Order: sequence, then structure tokens, then C-alpha cells
Amino acid sequence: MLYTGSMDETSYKSNRNVFSACHCPVVWCPKYRRKVLMPPLDERIKQIICEVCEEQQAEIEELEVMPDHVHLLVSVDPPFGIHRLMKLVKGRSSRFLRQEFPVWKRKLPTLWTNSYFGSRDWGRAAR
Repeated sequence: MLYTGSMDETSYKSNRNVFSACHCPVVWCPKYRRKVLMPPLDERIKQIICEVCEEQQAEIEELEVMPDHVHLLVSVDPPFGIHRLMKLVKGRSSRFLRQEFPVWKRKLPTLWTNSYFGSRDWGRAAR
């Protein structure tokens, strides 16, 4: 470990090559911004996101599913990258939800848009 002094409230992660605190807020929405993320879909989405993040050793700090978008604040390993995590989250959730709720297969040709908003929240890491 490179730094042993007080780290305030920020928890740093390290592996052989990287010592980091990479908190990434991410927002994405369903195709056409339709308000389809209602119960019981919202709870299943949360469950799938938690499973993917646990598999990839990404730590969920905040997660909220709104009817027309999803907010996720996650701490991810920089070499793995937020883009890979989002590809896994959106791909798996779309596949599982469309299998479990076939009505959405007819209503939406794809569940998610191709895009998402992601940011490196350096201000939070510097506190």
C-alpha cells in the first residue's frame, strides 16, 4: 500500500498496479425514454445490477430505478472500466427481463438505448 495515513471517508482500492478511488455516476434509460421500469421490473433490475457488480468486484454505492431511467453510483476498478461494466449490466438485464417479461418483447424492440451518461466523480474522491 502506498499511503498509510488518514484517508478520511474515502476507501481506496488497490491491486498490483493501481491504487484508486474511482466513483462513477452512471445514468441510462429505456428505448424512447418510455416509462416501463415499474414494479416488479424495477426490483428485478436492481437484483440483476447487484449480481453483475458483485461478479466484477464493483461496489454499488447508490442505486435508484425510476420509471424512465436508472441512476447508479459505482466504484469500479479503472483498468476494468465503466464501459465494460455497463455493457454487462445493460446486456444481461435486457436479456433476462425480456425473457421473464415477454410482453416487453412486443412493445420494445430493444429495452435500453445504446447510450449512457457516465462521469469520473473526482470531487468525491478528493474529500
